[in-house]
Amino acid sequence: MTHRASFLAAIAAVSLVTAPAAQAAPAAHAAAASARDLSQTATPEAVGFDSARLKRLDDYMAGVVASGRVAGMTTLLARHGKVVEFKTYGKTSLATGQAMPKDEIFRIYSMSKPLTGVAMMILFEEGKWRLDDPVTRYVPEFKNLKVMVSADKDGKITAVEDMKRPPTMREIMSHTAGFGYGLGDKHPVDKLYREKKVLSATSMHDMIERTAGIPLMYQPGTDWSYSSAVDIQGYIVEKLSGEPFGKFLHDRVFAPLKMNDTGFYTGAAKANRLAALYATDQKTHQMVVADDLFGNTPPDYTRPPVWESGGGGMVSTTSDYARFCQMMLNGGILDGVRILSPASIELMDTNVIPHNVLVNSNGTSVVRFNEAVGFGLDFQVDKDPRAAGSLEGKNTMSWGGAAGTWFWIDPTNDMFMVGMIQRLGGSGGDDLGTMARTLTYQALLHPEK
Repeated sequence: MTHRASFLAAIAAVSLVTAPAAQAAPAAHAAAASARDLSQTATPEAVGFDSARLKRLDDYMAGVVASGRVAGMTTLLARHGKVVEFKTYGKTSLATGQAMPKDEIFRIYSMSKPLTGVAMMILFEEGKWRLDDPVTRYVPEFKNLKVMVSADKDGKITAVEDMKRPPTMREIMSHTAGFGYGLGDKHPVDKLYREKKVLSATSMHDMIERTAGIPLMYQPGTDWSYSSAVDIQGYIVEKLSGEPFGKFLHDRVFAPLKMNDTGFYTGAAKANRLAALYATDQKTHQMVVADDLFGNTPPDYTRPPVWESGGGGMVSTTSDYARFCQMMLNGGILDGVRILSPASIELMDTNVIPHNVLVNSNGTSVVRFNEAVGFGLDFQVDKDPRAAGSLEGKNTMSWGGAAGTWFWIDPTNDMFMVGMIQRLGGSGGDDLGTMARTLTYQALLHPEK
């Protein structure tokens, strides 16, 4: 049933009830909303799944671990605010052999981005900024940014030009501003990000200054490229709130949502709960212990970082991230605590990439943007999943992390999934997040439940 059909059916139902029943409806609605907090479990059949078909998901993920593609994994599937499955597979570390527990802590890397986006939207709701404001209003260091025009065969930039206009806030929240990242080294701008060690800056402001000295990849708003724009958002949160970025996130997002194990480091007391990090050996394509992170040494998560990366610096647990997803699915509220308004969630879940800018690849060779799949505010947005060749509901929001973590939030089917692994450079086969979607939705035989 579509949202519109559900709305019309609800109106029809209200018109048939007696006055006393109608008066009781708000209380019943409030009770139903308060129950959408993941404190209860549901059998697959109770929320529309077929158990035998859902077992295909479990068998596949167990096989991924058994074949040695990843050391261990957790997955959590929820619908209507109830946990349908919370599974663990394999080991936290091949060296120790410890079985994967449900409260393991993971490096979520780019799954930090939606959390930063929510921090930005809290300030948006307070009137601190607007989508079409120039970024230079908040980051004046970017007033003299140049734009790359050409480069030689060695990848050295040979010509630049002035910006036709500064990037907007909308563009830094949708990766259309033109900033580089440095995760790869094929593009001349990304090469400069690596050379100038933007992601290894000594402070957040140092990161901004290093970024200001590198040309944009293209004129703002004319293309899409995965970028350090969400790290820039973290800097803007600090400036607009007057608080350290991590403190703002803790006080306004993590603590209210009881995401007690989410932050920029574990601390010494929780260090033993951080899963081992593996990588893909480029020669053998086998899984090895990770000792390099995009040209940098992996950080020590037992202590605070030099600066807090909103684009990729956070750690979390499966349960913590599930609470974040449920808040988004609830329209900005969880356990009676409101983080954002429903309208702000809808805004984040709306494609903001202009039609003529939607591109074929996001630079990670994972997502294909087109008329069916776009990007909202720090989330990928699936506008027409069937046209895109997938089974999830319309307006599903999602993203993933460099070590293979994934999540999606499906408002049409009132469900979400979180998956956690720790392997950089792919999982040695089909993308696990993509496979999880197919194997989950093929089991949803009665979405009307």
